[in-house]
Amino acid sequence: MNTFNRLLIVSYRLPFTFQQTNDGVELVQNSGGLVSAVLSMAERMGQKQDSTATKIHWVGHADSSLQTIESSAFENDTFVAHPVFMDEAIHKGFYEGFSNDLIWPLFHYFTSYASFREADFDSYQQANTRFLEELTALIEPGDLVWIHDFQLMLLPDMVRKAIPTATIGYFFHIPFPTYEIIKLLPRTWRQALLNGVLGADVIGFHTADYVQHFMQSVSDVLSLPIIGPRIILPDHSVVVNDFPISIDFTKFNSSGQEAAVLAVKEQYQTLLQQDKIIFSVDRLDYTKGITYRLQGYERFLSQNPDWHDKVTFVMTVVPSRDQIGHYQEIKREIEETVGRINGLFGTIGWRPIVYSYASLTFTELLALYTACDIALITPIRDGMNLVCKEFVASRQDQRGVLILSELAGAAQELPDALIINPTDTQEVADAIKQGLAMSPEEQEQRMVRMRMHLQNHNVFRWSNDFLRAFDNVLGNQTDLETDLPIQPFISAFNEARQRLLLFDFDGTLAPLVNDPADARPSDALKDIFMTIAESSDLVVISGRDRAFLEKTFAGIPLYLVAEHGAFLKKPDQPWERLDLSDSDWVDSVRALMNEVVERFPGSFIEEKETAIAWHYRTAEADDVEGQAVELATHLRGTAFSIPLTVIQGSKVVEVKPAQHSKGTVALNIVGQASYDFIVSVGDDTTDEDMFRQLPNWAYTVKVGSGLSFARYRLARQQDVETLLQRMNDVLVDA
Repeated sequence: MNTFNRLLIVSYRLPFTFQQTNDGVELVQNSGGLVSAVLSMAERMGQKQDSTATKIHWVGHADSSLQTIESSAFENDTFVAHPVFMDEAIHKGFYEGFSNDLIWPLFHYFTSYASFREADFDSYQQANTRFLEELTALIEPGDLVWIHDFQLMLLPDMVRKAIPTATIGYFFHIPFPTYEIIKLLPRTWRQALLNGVLGADVIGFHTADYVQHFMQSVSDVLSLPIIGPRIILPDHSVVVNDFPISIDFTKFNSSGQEAAVLAVKEQYQTLLQQDKIIFSVDRLDYTKGITYRLQGYERFLSQNPDWHDKVTFVMTVVPSRDQIGHYQEIKREIEETVGRINGLFGTIGWRPIVYSYASLTFTELLALYTACDIALITPIRDGMNLVCKEFVASRQDQRGVLILSELAGAAQELPDALIINPTDTQEVADAIKQGLAMSPEEQEQRMVRMRMHLQNHNVFRWSNDFLRAFDNVLGNQTDLETDLPIQPFISAFNEARQRLLLFDFDGTLAPLVNDPADARPSDALKDIFMTIAESSDLVVISGRDRAFLEKTFAGIPLYLVAEHGAFLKKPDQPWERLDLSDSDWVDSVRALMNEVVERFPGSFIEEKETAIAWHYRTAEADDVEGQAVELATHLRGTAFSIPLTVIQGSKVVEVKPAQHSKGTVALNIVGQASYDFIVSVGDDTTDEDMFRQLPNWAYTVKVGSGLSFARYRLARQQDVETLLQRMNDVLVDA
């Protein structure tokens, strides 16, 4: 495992409170799960907590009133706190505005609650910059910087640019939504947020679904290549994986049996007097589904009068942001619903719902966890939800039923809960009835399995797994980013009797450039081609014209295919024209393309012998991609004298006769010999024709990002040359 000198935690909140003492102000750390995980992580990194030099450093926002406090007050035996102070107006726009009024509702799928204010995004950028200023003064070589959550999405890339050698982790604690939600963000915002997160070496989410959503957004917004769990950037690769956060199982398991907890538990059971107790606890928030939960309970009472006077729902809502309009409305709706249900069903001796709007002490929480018969945990959307895990861990008696929303991240880990849709009030009612009637034997079977999972997947494993992920990215850096099985591939190439190698040109053998005329393969690649061509049939199959290809690869005995299959030149033979179509369609297409050239300065038309293309790589207009789609769609819907193919490639729209393609020519070449090794490599949409047409045992390789029919992927154009060098080395050594 990688070892680091120090652990630097960065999150919006410091995990400390400041208490006034006779000697001044004292730093008091809380005992939450993240703090426990961090302590465990530091131990696994080899840090000794009694050493001042290796204390854990924690960077987080602090109220401006603390600026006058002596710096020594921000340190205790384990931690050194580094407060980030900022202007109050910036903090308001950053935290209350962009973080809580946009990212929080949007990423929880409450799109109607999201506020899109440019001033808030400006504040978000400035606040992340304030965190950067604190960090850059703190980071030393060998440190591990672990950044947390949605308030600091820009920070990893900021740190990467300021300190390129830094080792950075990032963990996202809320749901990461589908791309359809991400698309609601203005384009520059979504690009900035995703690029910001990708400054890390390791990125963690709670569930595999969130990982998939993030990967899809990166692919669609940034067009970066993705190979397995790795996102490939020009200067580094990022490992993205799911690390389900958990709890300190032992703490909750043992605390549930403490004398103070047992005393409060007995007190609650005596006060309630009913046979069965249902319990829920949530922070006040629209994501928690509290009203739907109450409606489900009401439906249960309506349909099951035999349970009246025999069950009480103890519902605690913890105060949060109740000065904000949305939250005030939620609180009022909850209290009105509780009052209505109690009024409908309650009697002098029985209240169906015991509701409190207050925080619980740890002892009170454990007493209710261990006293209840059902824990009713039904958020509409929750990144993980640790309440359900705490409940299960506290039940050393192996009793109790967990009813859990399928929209909580924890539902994927705890299938032995009664999994429900939180908005389906009938399903909630049915689950309550099932839970109340569940036999002790079934309760035990379900609880044993859930407890075993949580015991094996506790918060310490979470932090340890995250730390180990750095081995995959830092310990396995490679000059060849691919999912191609390299050794079997090289062996098959070396042992083959008859080889066929087909390569696209732009973006495959040469980097993409603004002016296509400037594209050149390296001299090293030409030397490799010369060696490989001596013992293999080598084909460059491109959209380029004949003159360009012949000049570029002069002196190398290979096949050249020009204009996407319109022309073929075999080694030491003249060009053959495969496409014999009329060209009376060109004037009409040129006229349409000239219209968009006038609208988008920097774009231009390239005319070939059998094709015509509109290039827009150097056009700077924001809507040029939309125009490319519109132009391609219009061309496909227009009738011409012959069938045409409209190709949308990388910053180009090209029109050519449909008679020939890279695929038809590749298939024709394959049929000319008994090849026992075939590899086809390309980066563009036109190369998909090759991938589809070749035998299914061939090595088809897509370069870069995007969906593909290819079996394998090379991340970048430079990886093509690296792969060719390894193939060349085998031939030279033979």
